[in-house]
Amino acid sequence: MKKLFIFFLFFCLVQNLFGQKYGRITFERKQYWINIYSKLPFATKEDIEREMLTWGKEQGKYIEKYELTFRDSISSYVAKESEENYGYSWVEDEYIITRNYAGKTCKDFLTLLGKDYVLEGDSPKYKWKILNEIKEIQGYLCMKAETTDPIKQTKITAWFCDKIPVQGGPEGLTGLPGMILGVEYNVDDVTLEASKIELVDNVEMPKLKKMKGKTIPREEFNAKMIKYIKEQIEGKRNPYWTIRY
Repeated sequence: MKKLFIFFLFFCLVQNLFGQKYGRITFERKQYWINIYSKLPFATKEDIEREMLTWGKEQGKYIEKYELTFRDSISSYVAKESEENYGYSWVEDEYIITRNYAGKTCKDFLTLLGKDYVLEGDSPKYKWKILNEIKEIQGYLCMKAETTDPIKQTKITAWFCDKIPVQGGPEGLTGLPGMILGVEYNVDDVTLEASKIELVDNVEMPKLKKMKGKTIPREEFNAKMIKYIKEQIEGKRNPYWTIRY
């Protein structure tokens, strides 16, 4: 297994020179509400059992689809409109993530508690640990890596593919030697996985709608999130009913 690991890393270097750098990837995002709730510090066994009886069969059924478009050293990540919304309007908040991998900069449009924000400047940095484990996603061999969520201080697991030599991925995750095709937040709270991968010789970047919002540093935005999560948990309320997990 150790030899396989070394072999994989060697090909990461080769593929980063000759691999495909243009394309679109559709990601499916699933949120498991009971898993999230059961890990909140105030949740009792009785509370979890009650939530399971009420919502257990529904968790993970609703799928949000996002499209990551990339070319050269830039990418955009936006929600795809779905005809199957099950009678609900789940994705009303603004969520547009753009990255410039060469300049290591970003421009994101996000909504927090009903207010729109623009986060522009240096891209977030993640300290990844590459692990000796592989799996296949849509026919692509992927290597496992882990880091820590800067807001919730929980584990993020990513599966990246060296054959697509772009240091990007869904949700603005960057910094690995290949495209991230799968993500797991806090083991099993939220999962993302590529459901369609289109690699082409060239790609037109989508025209993003003009966004308005208050421009603030990412550190300030993160601080607002951390404060809200703390206040809600102290009040024995689930913060993730109202903010993005």
